[in-house]
Amino acid sequence: MGCYDCCMRCLGGVPYCSLVATLLCFSGIALFCGCGHQALTETERLIETYFARNLQDYITLAYIIQYFQYVIYGLASFFFLYCIVLLAEGFYTTSAAKQTFGEFRSTMCGRCLSSSFIVMTYVLAVLWLLVFAFSALPVYFFYNMDATCHTIDVLTETPASINQLCVDARQYGLLPWNAVPGKACGMTLSTVCRTREYQMTYNLYIAAFIGAGINLLALLTYTVSTTYNFAVLRYLGRKGIGARC
Repeated sequence: MGCYDCCMRCLGGVPYCSLVATLLCFSGIALFCGCGHQALTETERLIETYFARNLQDYITLAYIIQYFQYVIYGLASFFFLYCIVLLAEGFYTTSAAKQTFGEFRSTMCGRCLSSSFIVMTYVLAVLWLLVFAFSALPVYFFYNMDATCHTIDVLTETPASINQLCVDARQYGLLPWNAVPGKACGMTLSTVCRTREYQMTYNLYIAAFIGAGINLLALLTYTVSTTYNFAVLRYLGRKGIGARC
C-alpha cells in the first residue's frame, strides 16, 4: 500500500462531524464561561455603584453571583472532558462503521456505550437549551436599559420628561423592594450607560449568549453524528459483521 493510500485510509476514519462539534463545543463553552464569569463580576460592580448604597441590599445578589461563578467553573471542566470523550467515541464508531483498521469491529459493548452517549447528549442538549434561554435574560435587561438611555438622549431638551424615564433593578428581582435607590433615572441613567463598565458588561453578556448558542449547536451536532454512527453499527451488527464483547 502506497503512502497516499495509507493516508487516505487513515483520513477515512476521522469523525469530521464529531471533530467540528468538538471545536464548536470548546469555543462555545470558553466564550460562555469566560465572558459570563466576567459579566457577573461587572454586574455586581454596577449594582453596587449605581443601584444600591447599603451592603445588605445587594448581599444576596452577591452570593448568587458567586454561586453562579462556581457553577461556571464546573461547567467548563465538565464540557471539556465530555467533549474529549465524545470525540474519542466518534473515532471509535466511525472507524468501526467504515471498517478502517482491519480487525477493528463493532462490539455489543461498544454499541451499548454509543447508545448511552446518545441519551446523555440528548439530555444535555435539552438542559442546555434552558441555559441558552436563561442567558438571554441579562441581554434583555441591558437591551431595555440601552433603549431607555437612547430615549433620554433624544429627549435631552425636555428635562421634565427625562426624569420620568427610569430603570428599576428591583423590578427584575436583582434587589429587594426596600433597596435605596434601587433605580436610576434621567441623566443619572444616561451617565451610567456611557460608562465603560456598562458597555463592557453589555457586550460580555451578548458574547456569553452567543457562546451558549454555539455550545447548543455543538450538542445537536454530537447528537446527530452519534445517532447516525449508532444506526450504522446496528445495521452492521445485524449482518453479522460486528463481534460480541
